[in-house]
Amino acid sequence: MTAGSGVLLVLLSLSGALRAHNGDLTARETCKAGFSEEDYTALISENILEGEKLLKVSFSSCLGTKGTQYETNSVDFKVRADGTVFATRELRIPSEQVAFTVTAWDGQTAERWDAVVRLLVAQPSSARPAHKLQKGKPSAGLDASQPPNDTLLPWPQHQNANGLRRQKRDWVIPPINVPENSRGPFPQQLVRIRSDKDNDIPIRYSITGVGADQPPMEVFSIDSMSGRMYVTRPMDREERASYHLRAHAVDMNGNKVENPIDLYIYVIDMNDNRPEFVNQVYNGSVDEGSKPGTYVMTVTANDADDSTTANGMVRYRIVTQTPQSPSQNMFTINSETGDIVTVAAGLDREKVQQYTVIVQATDMEGNLNYGLSNTATAIISVTDVNDNPPEFTTSTYAGEVPENQVEVVVANLTVMDRDQPHSPNWNAFYRIISGDPSGHFSIRTDPVTNEGMVTVVKAVDYELNRAFMLTVMVSNQAPLASGIQMSFQSTAGVTISVVDINEAPYFPSNHKLIRLEEGVPTGTVLTTFSAVDPDRFMQQAVRYSKLSDPANWLHINATNGQITTAAVLDRESLYIKNNVYEATFLAADNGIPPASGTGTLQIYLIDINDNAPELLPKEAQICEKPSLNAINITAADADVDPNIGPYVFELPFAPAAVRKNWTITRLNGDYAQLSLRILYLEAGMYDVPIIVTDSGNPPLSNTSVIKVKVCPCDENGDCTTVGAVAAAGLGTSAIVAILICVVILLTMVLLFVVWMKRREKERHTKQLLIDPEDDVRDNILKYDEEGGGEEDQDYDLSQLQQPESMEHVLSKAPGVRRVDERPVGAEPQYPVRPVVPHPGDIGDFITEGLRAADNDPTAPPYDSLLVFDYEGSGSTAGSVSSLNSSSSGDQDYDYLNDWGPRFKKLADMYGGGEED
Repeated sequence: MTAGSGVLLVLLSLSGALRAHNGDLTARETCKAGFSEEDYTALISENILEGEKLLKVSFSSCLGTKGTQYETNSVDFKVRADGTVFATRELRIPSEQVAFTVTAWDGQTAERWDAVVRLLVAQPSSARPAHKLQKGKPSAGLDASQPPNDTLLPWPQHQNANGLRRQKRDWVIPPINVPENSRGPFPQQLVRIRSDKDNDIPIRYSITGVGADQPPMEVFSIDSMSGRMYVTRPMDREERASYHLRAHAVDMNGNKVENPIDLYIYVIDMNDNRPEFVNQVYNGSVDEGSKPGTYVMTVTANDADDSTTANGMVRYRIVTQTPQSPSQNMFTINSETGDIVTVAAGLDREKVQQYTVIVQATDMEGNLNYGLSNTATAIISVTDVNDNPPEFTTSTYAGEVPENQVEVVVANLTVMDRDQPHSPNWNAFYRIISGDPSGHFSIRTDPVTNEGMVTVVKAVDYELNRAFMLTVMVSNQAPLASGIQMSFQSTAGVTISVVDINEAPYFPSNHKLIRLEEGVPTGTVLTTFSAVDPDRFMQQAVRYSKLSDPANWLHINATNGQITTAAVLDRESLYIKNNVYEATFLAADNGIPPASGTGTLQIYLIDINDNAPELLPKEAQICEKPSLNAINITAADADVDPNIGPYVFELPFAPAAVRKNWTITRLNGDYAQLSLRILYLEAGMYDVPIIVTDSGNPPLSNTSVIKVKVCPCDENGDCTTVGAVAAAGLGTSAIVAILICVVILLTMVLLFVVWMKRREKERHTKQLLIDPEDDVRDNILKYDEEGGGEEDQDYDLSQLQQPESMEHVLSKAPGVRRVDERPVGAEPQYPVRPVVPHPGDIGDFITEGLRAADNDPTAPPYDSLLVFDYEGSGSTAGSVSSLNSSSSGDQDYDYLNDWGPRFKKLADMYGGGEED
């Protein structure tokens, strides 16, 4: 404020008992990590001693204070582990306030939280006679029973060269403490604010800030004329711990007459909140056998009251422990941190698996008479350690196993382990210490029952081992705890008996290979192929038989296995592969049940020279005049070296024409060339014999005949077409005759095709001259007898149906009949036609006639013309001769319309109306 301005008067009036207040008072959420306040404020003196406690900050990490560290950005002030802020050296505060930052950080999570600490410097006592300031604490208010006093706070007077002049300075108003949960009456006066200018001009006072004109609204009010400020309702520190207001003084025109003053209002805490545990039930664990002092778990309770006062200082204690074995005080709890540790030895999971501990948290530093309490349950599980070695339930086990079988369980080993089932401390691991040097057995663990299953992994032989004596040890998957030794009962003996079974005979040498020359005579003894019966302790006989002998060359003696030849062995047979013949034999014993084994005999056949060579090709052609081309000849032999080439090629001396006309030249051991010796040989087919001899011992010869076609050749040395025909043995006249015959045959075929087309055209033209509706050959049936009363019974209608086929009938002699005509004899009786005709009776009549003909035994055995002698009686159609007369009387022919389109034409011709 400038010089010459007015003086501000402050009147303090407090109701209720006021307390020293330090620290942050903002309401906290349950177990919300961080400082309880963002801004801590304390009133201090100008002079501070080294190590002097100034205030205490409150911080919660939801895991207790363990592991929390504090630091500041000031070298003059530090924070202890319990949150107490102290001076590091003796200080004199020159200004009216000091502010610095306190940082809390968690060493485990490296998370950091900050809060601001403000230290307000109190004014000298001479300047404020009505209020005595205490170092490091807010000033105490007046007793509520005393009336408020008005106190003038003058500014100091300073003298200079110009004389006396009064100067004014701003004052720091001490915090105003208001107890929470006050019962009133309300509004309750807190303080009076007055400016010394109100003696000269009317002044209006007002307050602004949270709780006045900002939510929550109207917690505080002020009399604008007198400057008295009131609280209008009970305060709740847990809802809001402090308020920061500003007081204003203006004249009646709204002009500022004083600078605004800061008012700090703190709500004094009352013990109105019980401690609340973060969890109602805590779960922890500790290993059995743990030593005293072993950490188990931490329980945490939070009190919404001020933690810097006894109202919020929580202390813990154990109320009860269940069960109380082996001691009623197995655990203890740190009263300040809530850490539960073991206090006695003897934790044994096999006896007690879980403890239930009731923990009580009490504020007022644990004073049970004045403090508020709450409880929670801590469930402590005793975790298993491998302090019990597994033990066999018996010292010896027995089992048996059939020989030659694997993956068979022969014995089950049972153990007892008192550790936690289905845990590494309980899971059994078995191993064979002695008695099985060849590794015939292994022990597998049943994961459900923990039993050891002795299993055969390598087949045992009764003839070698009749029994096994195994020594087995059992241990756990996890190692034993320190100080625990294996039990004597962790070792047991297992006796396994081997059961003898009938084993199949076997051939010691399988596959057996023998070598001999092919062609040995029948009955030759080749070898003895015998089997061995492994059952040395059984008296059994072995019988032999053939299982596979593709060529049926061998015979085996059923008793001793001697093999002889049943036919001549031929190396060139199709059953030989790579000179080896393979046969399989069966050896069977007479045990119960019988057993058999197979053996394979391989016979390597050594080649002998038993096949004469052959010449290829069998046919060839050559020019009738000597030229460069010749016939290449190849020799082939079914034998193998040394019974094959080199071959000798030569022409026989007889007939003499062979050596006269031909010559043969050897190219190498397998090839030769045949060519003409003379200058010209007439075209034709020639058989040229050639003698070929191999190099075997003794050598074999063969005379092969090659059919050589000699033909005229062109300039390229190739046979011409005419030459090829001539070479086949036909002369020129024969060739000309063949060509003329071919031309004549083609001419005859052409003439026949022309004649067939012409006849087809004439037939088509003749059919067009007949009106289809006038052609009645397919509609008029041939009858031999018209019936009684007809004058023209001898009229032959058969010509209308088949005029061409009846010519031979007319010309035949009397008494001669065709075999397909109706026989002379008893005729079948046909059904009588109905008296009244209808559209379907003709079809029915024909159907019945066909059925009668099919059943006639005198009918010819092939299709023939059916002759109907009887038309029926009672016909209303009259005689057919009436067709010749145009005047048929009053006969009605309309019913003919129903018989079809052709009878309809008759009806129109004879039954129509009168002609014009």
